[in-house]
Amino acid sequence: MIKAILVFNNHGKPRFLRFYQHYPEDTQQQIVRETFHLVSRRDENVCNFLEGGSLIGGSDYKLIYRHYATLYFVFCVDSSESELGILDLIQVFVETLDKCFENVCELDLIFNVDKVHYILHEVVMGGMVLETNMNEVITQFEAQSKLEKSEAGFSAAPARAVSAMKSMNFPELPRNINIGDLNIKVPNLSNFA
Repeated sequence: MIKAILVFNNHGKPRFLRFYQHYPEDTQQQIVRETFHLVSRRDENVCNFLEGGSLIGGSDYKLIYRHYATLYFVFCVDSSESELGILDLIQVFVETLDKCFENVCELDLIFNVDKVHYILHEVVMGGMVLETNMNEVITQFEAQSKLEKSEAGFSAAPARAVSAMKSMNFPELPRNINIGDLNIKVPNLSNFA
């Protein structure tokens, strides 16, 4: 099971955090600092997994990470997870982010945290892996984006309708309408404008 997903930059600043077990905020910050120190000091030519830090479970948990450009993607997992499977999952997550944001960068994670959470929830939920097919995740993300755009159109529709009504020039309304035996008196609506 996945215990936490941490994304931080080369300076140790967290850019995206997802804990699947409750930790107080100060403990979360300590976990990020400890994990950064463990991961950033490793040579590039060593394997991408190591024992978890003392705050996140010690030897009972493993830190599995990938370093892309300026970002470290670290998954903290228990012994039931396959190291190579998690490395592949990190690759799927990063490639999905890259396709959804068109060359993802650190700023995309900062300014679109809701979308990153949505993508992650398609891949992992509650610490369990749900989907590893990148195309399926992208399809769901695009459907969600389309839905959000259509809902944004609905929420703006009343304001656009009022604006359009105010800008329309209506001719003078007749005061009395006679249709056969029916005589209708139209009230003066100019008092309501």
